[in-house]
Amino acid sequence: MTDPIADMLTRIRNASAVKKKQAYIPFSKIKLEILKILKSEGFIVGFEEIKPGTNDQKFGGLEVELKYEDGQSVITSIKKVSKPGRRVYADNENLPKVLNNIGIAIVSTSAGIMTNKKAKKLGLGGEIICEIY
Repeated sequence: MTDPIADMLTRIRNASAVKKKQAYIPFSKIKLEILKILKSEGFIVGFEEIKPGTNDQKFGGLEVELKYEDGQSVITSIKKVSKPGRRVYADNENLPKVLNNIGIAIVSTSAGIMTNKKAKKLGLGGEIICEIY
């Protein structure tokens, strides 16, 4: 797989499109950090780390519980910005405003993975991973 983060975002997008309660994602540390941000910003209910060998899972993974309000998914759009063939970087002055600051962009900075709002507050720039609203 060329882009595991894009795969994670697609699994979440597809699960919310068919109104599934949960989505399974193969484990990685960067995906775990992105899910922590999605939970803290209120886009998902939560997630659970599944250890290898439990529930007939050969490998470890993350079980994401999606959030719905009035039968509609809270996540309207989830889009990968930086791709393996075209990396997108921005300094703290040029960080994107997603839907006039209603949505968030997840940025990989030298201080870790964080939202565009937190990165701007700390004066950091970095690679823009995805946009969510």
